[in-house]
Amino acid sequence: MGNTDSPFQSVPGMFLSRVAESGDAEAFSYPLPDPGGAREEWQTLTWSQTRDRVRDLALGLHSLGVTSQARCAIASSTRIEWILADMAVLCAGGASTTIYPSSTPPDCAYIVSDSGSMVAFAENDEQVAKLVDQRAQMPGLSRVIAFEGAAGGDDGWVMTLDELADAGAALHAEQPDLFEKLVAGVRPDHLATLIYTSGTTGRPKGVRLDHANWLYEARAMEELDAELRQRGWDLMGIDDVQYLWLPLAHVFGKVMQVSQLRIGFKTAVDGRVDRIVQNLAVVRPTFMAAAPRIFEKVYNRVVVQAKEGGAAKYRIFRWAMGVGDRVARLKEEGREPTGLLAVQYRIADRLVFARLRALFGGRLKFLISGSAPLSPDIGRFFYGAGITILEGYGLTETSAGTFVNRPGDIRFGTVGLPMPGTEVKIAEDGEVLIRGGGVMRGYHNLSGATEEVLTEDGWFATGDIGVLEGGRLRITDRKKELIKTSGGKYVAPQTIESRFKALCPYVSNLVVHGDRRPYCVALVALDPEAIDAWAADNGLGELDYAGLTREPKVREMVQEAVDELNRDLPRHETVKRFAILPNDLTVEEGEITPSLKMRRRAVENKYRDLLDGMYEDTVQTL
Repeated sequence: MGNTDSPFQSVPGMFLSRVAESGDAEAFSYPLPDPGGAREEWQTLTWSQTRDRVRDLALGLHSLGVTSQARCAIASSTRIEWILADMAVLCAGGASTTIYPSSTPPDCAYIVSDSGSMVAFAENDEQVAKLVDQRAQMPGLSRVIAFEGAAGGDDGWVMTLDELADAGAALHAEQPDLFEKLVAGVRPDHLATLIYTSGTTGRPKGVRLDHANWLYEARAMEELDAELRQRGWDLMGIDDVQYLWLPLAHVFGKVMQVSQLRIGFKTAVDGRVDRIVQNLAVVRPTFMAAAPRIFEKVYNRVVVQAKEGGAAKYRIFRWAMGVGDRVARLKEEGREPTGLLAVQYRIADRLVFARLRALFGGRLKFLISGSAPLSPDIGRFFYGAGITILEGYGLTETSAGTFVNRPGDIRFGTVGLPMPGTEVKIAEDGEVLIRGGGVMRGYHNLSGATEEVLTEDGWFATGDIGVLEGGRLRITDRKKELIKTSGGKYVAPQTIESRFKALCPYVSNLVVHGDRRPYCVALVALDPEAIDAWAADNGLGELDYAGLTREPKVREMVQEAVDELNRDLPRHETVKRFAILPNDLTVEEGEITPSLKMRRRAVENKYRDLLDGMYEDTVQTL
């Protein structure tokens, strides 16, 4: 399994080691605000410049009274200031509490209060306003530090990031050795990060991850890279470029952040999802991590554009897709195309696939998919196009990096092999159990909840159902989301939903429902961009989104995809009826989490009448 013992005592210790090794090398790039709307300029930071900024912020926090393991909240989207603030908190000896920028004011107040955060970083006026609105509910919050905007309030409760850095710089001038002393005082068992699970059900729980958890993740990534290099594969190294847009309030984004400290690659940071495509051409990354929804949107866009090109172009595209699928399946078996298939593949690559790769900047080595299931068909589509997606698996409670497919050894539909140093076993009821350096130390202020999922000998019960196939893990569904029909048959909805997205590029989400019901039905949410393009091609361009959801031609198009889905399903898993929702699922309405996972119970509760209506004439349907 390799040696996953870290040579460092803390994440700040690993950070300063990276600065010492790579001081003048570029660490980060990030876009500068451009009010004029022209092409954005990107600023860079070397490792030494990053250290200097972090030092000033850390000492500024120290001047505010932040001491060992004191919590500091961060309410912001992904941006360079998030990374600098987080590292400053850790270097001051504190622990970061993450808050999604989409959180409501009461949710912000709950997380700040439950975590005991004494300082909060806020991205902009909007985030500051949430905290000001809830100030009375957070008596322990002594200061708010704004990334953007001016300081506010007569009592100095809100200050700017620059003001914090100025205070730290003054303290550094007085005590030039203080920063290193603070870093030296951080130990492996000290709390580093308190992440409140976005939660598909119930109130969020604070997951306690200490420095040892993150040191394990960084070391395991390094070990995996060494393992792959021995087999002739290059995963990530100091010359690579990561494009980081993932929410840093989520554990998936955080693990990509700490891996950089150990390996030393450059990271381009911009959390704006609507800028991903434009930024790829500028950043030209060698790797990027994303939730499956991002890959689904790219897939939908490519398919829609091919259809818009006319019948001949779409026939070529479909032919290329078929060639790519055969090649992808060969490569899954460890073989390469030969003979006629190899010739066809070269033609398909020139006509179709090369253009797709160009969308990612032309230097891409691989993509990492996590947070939710990736459709195997979509995974093979990209693989056949020469774009490798390494699907992985992990939870907040396991510090994210737990399983991952390896380059050259991919099995779509599985999440690959365990990371070095991680153990797995399957319980009698099929639940996946995990033990290793990434497993949390417990839930914050919830000892009973901790004991429910974490045994004394370190096995964590994930709540996911899965099977092991040659050491690779295949997740079949969430334990609490398995559907049991009134006929006693079990249905894994995630598997069906994932497959449907590859069959219908105009859909953003499918919600399969049927627990304690006689058969399965589904709610369909359309992808706004894709369905608009479809409407323009089908003489319905004058209709808005809501109008399209009521259009018979749209229902007919979705019905064709449902029929194709049902052809390969056992009878008890088939979708007998469906309803098209009047709106797409959104974070703001609480229907999906900020990490783009569907909140199944919330959606079912919201559309309970619509679901009930699909069972009103059960006898006739059966």
